[in-house]
Formats: sequence, structure tokens, C-alpha cells
Amino acid sequence: MPIITDRPQPGVTTVTVDEPPVNALTAQGWLDLADAVTTAGTDPSCHVVVLRAEGRGFNAGVDLKEIQRDSGYGALIGANHGCAVAFAAVYDCPVPVIAAVHGFCLGGGVGLVGNADVVVASDDATFGLPEVDRGALGAATHLARLVPQHLMRALYYTASTVDAHQLHHHGSVYAVVPRAELDATALEVAERIAAKDTRVIRAAKQAINGIDPQPVHRSYRFEQGFTFELNLAGVADGARQRFLDGENAR
Repeated sequence: MPIITDRPQPGVTTVTVDEPPVNALTAQGWLDLADAVTTAGTDPSCHVVVLRAEGRGFNAGVDLKEIQRDSGYGALIGANHGCAVAFAAVYDCPVPVIAAVHGFCLGGGVGLVGNADVVVASDDATFGLPEVDRGALGAATHLARLVPQHLMRALYYTASTVDAHQLHHHGSVYAVVPRAELDATALEVAERIAAKDTRVIRAAKQAINGIDPQPVHRSYRFEQGFTFELNLAGVADGARQRFLDGENAR
């Protein structure tokens, strides 16, 4: 089961992604993640959600193998829809979502983190969008919530990564800690939020989303339209296969 929900302490729900080897999710995996976050947030006894992962890294995005196995566009549409639903679930969750990030955070991982309320990262965490190298586009919406505009563009065009310390410098990562301390730090922040009156915190979440200058749902779906165009043009299929061939050769 790649998505695990737990209640480590009163008022705090953890949603863990555990899909070896790299936490790349299938279309159904993204939907399951969305459902877990939404279910947690609508539980009156839940005051805050911690989104975390097991394994080598936080998230490697979409399972490209699932897309390549499909001779049509069903898997691609499923991945597009699944990502959009999962990112929206984090953003629209009635309670704050804390992302606890370790290792790599790529593609869809940036979509999740960019829509989270608080980001805590280990000192080995890196963030980036390799989309252009895969013949796709997407999650610039969410990367732009983590870094300034021109840095976002440079990272996007070059498919480069930034580390947790750089994001801490820009103010988008709340704390950077040794990996062994990541879960405890995320839970400490969660405890502080959970101790507040959840009625006030839930209202605060709505209020903050309501004044957000970025329409994250619409802008991300706009990006996805170009991904689909690249697939129709035959550009993306070759790029994905070259990546997978390189992975298999290692």
C-alpha cells in the first residue's frame, strides 16, 4: 500500500508515501494520496496533516513506466488528472499541511510541496523540475511559490535543482535539519499548530487561500495543456523512453 495514514498523536495525522524505489506514483497512486489528505482534513479531530515519505527521497513525480506501457493517452490523462487532484487536495485541505521533505523532491513532489502550508526539510533535500528533459511541462506554478520568478525560470529551463538551504534562504522552507531529526521537527511544528483552536486555524486556512495571488488550480491545468500538446506531437514519448533507457542501463 503506497499511501499510509497514521495518527502519531492527538490532532496530528501523518500521510506517508511509500512506493519503492523512488516514490514515483501511478495515476491511481496520486488519487489515493489525494483521498488520504482530503479524508484527514475533513476529520474534525484532525488539526494538522504531516505529508512525508519513506525511502530514498520524498517524491520522484509521475511513474513514467505506466505512461510508456500505454499505447494511447489514457495513462497520460490519468497522470495529469491524478496530479491535479493531489495538488489540489493539499492546497484545499481544511487544515494546514506540513510537508516533511528528504532526499529528492522532483516533478510532482514540487507540486505537493509548493501547495503545502509549511515545509520542513532535511539537509540532504533537493528540489527541481526535470520536466523539460522528459518532454513535458508542469508545476512551474508550484516552483514559483518556492523561489523568485527569475530563479524559477532558470531552474525550469535547465532542469536544475536547488537544495533545502537555498530554499530556506528564500523563506519557503521553514526549517532545515539533519535527516534523523526531520520527522521529530515536523511533528514539533504540527504539535504547535494542533494545540491551537482548530476552528480558528481552519478559518485561517480559508482566509489565507482566499488572498493568495496565484490561482494555483487554473494555472497548473493551463501548464498541463502544453504537456498534452507535446505528447500529441510525439515529442514527449521519445524523451520519456530515453530517460527510462538510461535508468535501465545503470
